[in-house]
Amino acid sequence: MRVISGTKKGITLKAVPGQSTRPTTDKVKEAIFNIIGPYFNGGIGLDLYGGSGGLSIEALSRGLEKMIIVDQDKKAIATIKANLERCQLLEQTETYRNDAGRALKALIKRELRFQLIFLDPPYAKEKIASEIAIISDFRLLADDGLIVVEHGKDHPLQERIGNLSVLRQETYGDTRITIYHFENK
Repeated sequence: MRVISGTKKGITLKAVPGQSTRPTTDKVKEAIFNIIGPYFNGGIGLDLYGGSGGLSIEALSRGLEKMIIVDQDKKAIATIKANLERCQLLEQTETYRNDAGRALKALIKRELRFQLIFLDPPYAKEKIASEIAIISDFRLLADDGLIVVEHGKDHPLQERIGNLSVLRQETYGDTRITIYHFENK
């Protein structure tokens, strides 16, 4: 795994030890950023299933100002922090060990609005629809923001959840990328 583009291009990233996470391949990561960017003029992002931190680091490398990264796995948090340090991005991030549901409740209290939200849970433990509904109901996504969901192609998502609708879907092998946005932009 490596940073594909931007200010941190070419830096290699560590993977989380063991089999608990499924890192986004460079091919899929590049495809995601070609769809949603490829570059950003500031803004804040949220990664609810941080894994190795690869998607967050790529977003920061491409111009996002700040990322909040959440993962419930202790090894993942250690790997995220090591990768952030390697890329000299610790000051642009907040990293929390928490589950996605509790993290969303804490973020609602902070009244933050995100330009970019990544949802890439372990495929067998997907609660994506309910998490997107919370994001929609509590307006955690900026009006012009995007939610990027990486999920198994055998786990289709609804076209519409709350005030959010599918902007685009792409499939890469067993992986499907679904991008949501506010319907009335």
